[in-house]
Amino acid sequence: MLCIAFVAFAPQTLVRLGAHPGGHRCAEARVGACTHPAHITAQRSWPFDRVQLGLASAPRTAAALGPLRLRYQYLAGGVNTGHSWTTWNPNGSFVSLYIAESQARRLVPVFSYYQIRQSLPGANVGDEAAADLGNLANRATMTAYFADLREFFARAARHGPVVLHLEPDLFGYIEQHSRGGDAATVPADVAASGISGLPQNAAGFAQAVLALRDEIAPNVLVGFPISIWGTGLDIHLSHPSVAQVDQMAAQSARFYHSLHANFDVSFTEVSDRDSGYATVVNHEGGAWWRPIDFAHDLRFLAGYHRRVGEPIVMWQIPLGNTMLDNNPYRYRDNKVQWLLGPGGRGHLQAYARAGLVALVFGGGQSTDTDTAHDGGYFFSRVRAYYRAGALPLR
Repeated sequence: MLCIAFVAFAPQTLVRLGAHPGGHRCAEARVGACTHPAHITAQRSWPFDRVQLGLASAPRTAAALGPLRLRYQYLAGGVNTGHSWTTWNPNGSFVSLYIAESQARRLVPVFSYYQIRQSLPGANVGDEAAADLGNLANRATMTAYFADLREFFARAARHGPVVLHLEPDLFGYIEQHSRGGDAATVPADVAASGISGLPQNAAGFAQAVLALRDEIAPNVLVGFPISIWGTGLDIHLSHPSVAQVDQMAAQSARFYHSLHANFDVSFTEVSDRDSGYATVVNHEGGAWWRPIDFAHDLRFLAGYHRRVGEPIVMWQIPLGNTMLDNNPYRYRDNKVQWLLGPGGRGHLQAYARAGLVALVFGGGQSTDTDTAHDGGYFFSRVRAYYRAGALPLR
């Protein structure tokens, strides 16, 4: 997954960071057998009763979002690099200001917490999986990581619904490097959290995050990132059969349950960049999603949701449309048209039946299509969606 972080280094200054390196896209019982109190968390309710739409939104742009109900922002930079989100505004106030601006406009803020990859020493490692998993098991890195996470929760506490999307990509690599799809087989330095009694592995990491949330900011919903490639197959690029899609869904659900952690919501993605960007810039063949790819994605999510039961947010959806010219900020794609264009309501209804509760748009590359250059298409379709009435949740 390649991601964009919008970073404010001063209250009036906004700069856009470049995309981080990497080759992947940006993966039964709800409580496991363990009875440690940190493992058993009360789930928070999703704050809407209809399928809602959202958009990537930098600071000071909430007023331009019209009828949208969610906005998202990366928290990135690395926890021990001097560039974490805690440095973006004076006194670590970035999160507090973003939440206040969002809620003044009746928007739910969604933060994609992407810190493991950009932290040291992994930030200097070219192999993304090795970097992520190495940092996860490093005492000094994880001590800084949990301190950074505590600061986030302190800033987010007592402010109504706030959503934390935890570490996109990380869990996909954990799944791929686990034995038998069991997160407990992947080492992690969980003792750095200061919470005693948790296992020193990736399952304990997930449990520690939720325990800190319960302790500091019970209002925050924490999201688990489903990996569409963590099984070793990619829902789009691997061209799986229907039987393989069903196996992927079952495997993804088993991996989730191996965490023994009750997340509040799951996040999924279809791609982290416009198809035109992938074709023109990355020279990728087969970047366009076809009807069969959407059908496979829908089947995968339905199978996962049937086994896990959590609401699902589709996130980082590219904003391109087929009327653009494949230049920077104007790359072509068909996701908005498939989901919100004429005929898209039936597609959305099918996704809602599969557990989808929200769609949050905005690609992950620095020159992906944006709403300033898409010919007004995205917001025209947003207005049409809400005029027709937001779909009720199943």
